[in-house]
Amino acid sequence: MPVDLKGAVRLILVPLALMAALTIGVGLLITKVLETTTIGANDRGVNEDLADGRTTFWSDVTDVMSGLSDTPVIVVSTAVLVVVFRLAFKRWNESIFLVVAVWSQSIIFLLSTVLAERKRPAVEHLDPAPPTSSFPSGHTSAAVAFYCGVALVLTVHTQRHTILNALWWLVGLAIPLGIAYSRMYRGMHHLSDVAWGFLLGLVCVAVAANALLLRPAAMEQLRRRDRTPQSP
Repeated sequence: MPVDLKGAVRLILVPLALMAALTIGVGLLITKVLETTTIGANDRGVNEDLADGRTTFWSDVTDVMSGLSDTPVIVVSTAVLVVVFRLAFKRWNESIFLVVAVWSQSIIFLLSTVLAERKRPAVEHLDPAPPTSSFPSGHTSAAVAFYCGVALVLTVHTQRHTILNALWWLVGLAIPLGIAYSRMYRGMHHLSDVAWGFLLGLVCVAVAANALLLRPAAMEQLRRRDRTPQSP
């Protein structure tokens, strides 16, 4: 599928710039206004309840689950699938889509953590606290961008197979949800952190898909229709 590079850049940069501004704004709203309100107390209460109910079994499970979205895992997996998608589909659309989805959420996440600077939950942390702040959850946004992004690519190529499509999305959504829960369970993020991280990942996937998969496919269909001889 041919890609209109100028159009794709516009379709990617404008909505992602808006999402970045919105993410930073929400982060500042939480840290500067809501942190000392009932909303902030309820947010912290989720982590306290989870910390009080920890068990060895679930601590081990969430450790493994959280690791599925560690930075080295996402970076290496993305690099491998870039090559696999290029060889399998004989084009660059899917590969570039995955890179844009994964890295765009990472850029917005990093900007937001620098400007919002939210402290991590005041419970025992089961993982080493990274230098970035708590809002939003980078593990969650990266998981959504990668696993949902892969699910979308597979769905594009198995459109007529309902069971396969359901399987792709069951896995693609279940892993990020499990990671989001794991990050809260392990005391690394508040509920609002993982909720916004999930939204951030979905927006990045949707924006990249529109510019690099859906729009080029629609343009290609129009070209084929225009080249098809009309019946007299």
